[in-house]
Amino acid sequence: MSRTLWFVAGAGAGVYAMTRARRVAEALTPEGLADRLAGLSVGARLFGDEVRAGMAEKENDVRRRVGLTFHGAPAPELSAGSPDDPAPTREDDD
Repeated sequence: MSRTLWFVAGAGAGVYAMTRARRVAEALTPEGLADRLAGLSVGARLFGDEVRAGMAEKENDVRRRVGLTFHGAPAPELSAGSPDDPAPTREDDD
């Protein structure tokens, strides 16, 4: 019984080692490295998208607290004669 147990354990360890070695060998081929780099670029792109979304959300939050318009929303139109209207400029003739 003991010899059978050790034989099965050794065979299982050998199969596991061969499988791991094959996976490492595949990962180090040019195609495997290209796949890893493609996955890395996709991950970096997703991370960048998440960061930009978080920045826009935080900016909108700050704008709401300060009372400014939201990011991407049109500015509110001012009525004529509003104190916020800039003074009309006069062109000087030289």
